Amino acid sequence: MNDSTPLSFSTLTPDCVLDALESVGLYSDGRLLALNSYENRVYQVGMEDGPPLVAKFYRPARWTDAAILEEHAFVHELVESEIPVVPATALANGKTLHAFAGYRFAVFARHGGRAPELDDPATLEWLGRFIGRIHAVGALKNFEHRPALNIQTFGIEPRDYLLANNFIPPDLLDAYRSVVTQALDGVQRCYERAGDVSTLRLHGDCHCGNVLWTDAGPHFVDFDDSRSGPAIQDLWMLLSGERRDMVRQFSDLLAGYEDFAEFDTRELHLIEALRTLRLIHYAAWLARRWDDPAFPVAFPWFNTQRYWQDRILELREQVALMDEAPLWTN
Repeated sequence: MNDSTPLSFSTLTPDCVLDALESVGLYSDGRLLALNSYENRVYQVGMEDGPPLVAKFYRPARWTDAAILEEHAFVHELVESEIPVVPATALANGKTLHAFAGYRFAVFARHGGRAPELDDPATLEWLGRFIGRIHAVGALKNFEHRPALNIQTFGIEPRDYLLANNFIPPDLLDAYRSVVTQALDGVQRCYERAGDVSTLRLHGDCHCGNVLWTDAGPHFVDFDDSRSGPAIQDLWMLLSGERRDMVRQFSDLLAGYEDFAEFDTRELHLIEALRTLRLIHYAAWLARRWDDPAFPVAFPWFNTQRYWQDRILELREQVALMDEAPLWTN
């Protein structure tokens, strides 16, 4: 990245998108559809020759080039292992990451699909098998340029950002500071109970919105949040409902997962800890992006009195949940 890198998406007009694609030899028929993405800008682009493509323009200053290329390389490793993921396309110059007018972008094949039916045991087992395969590849080496998911990066740093930038209403500040401290103490206890668990390269944001299902099974999209972390991070977001429901769902996932990767049951201590970190990190993610005009429109409830009251109650609930016994699969 250089000094000409824009600070926002304000100059990423439709003409800029089409010109960027033409700069790498891709000629659109003029059809451009903005897809549902806030962190980056993602478009389905109709082509003069062939099916539509998907172009992702990366948020300026979020990742280094090396970090983006490391994600692309990881997904390519998964493709080589015949795992159904959607890689960045290497164009005629052999590159997957391109630059135009200060923006960085990548191009992907368009893949359709529907959300997986997570109440179906067979679907969960199928998902578990592919996540196990992803993790088997992810464990082969480490990320060098992409950060880890841990208490510091997903808890302490976002907490400090929120407090330092005056997002919490003054009358709720003491309550929020107190409960987020309790929550991070609870996270620390969960990690201590889990012990020295292994970390590996992950999808990082493996919820049902990033799994597209067809009659041929799942394929995994959007590795933009890929990080190093414990294996359970790619499993817990597929669980929902009451405790007994989550036990059954996790048993189904694990039935497929352990065909390809061994699961350390100590990581069950981390489910509520990781959920807590995600809640803290998400609030700070919204706060960090609040200058982006797309965010106040899409998230009008953020930074209201009610929003922070709800976050305080949510974290109080998590403090209690983190001291409960972990899920078991028997």
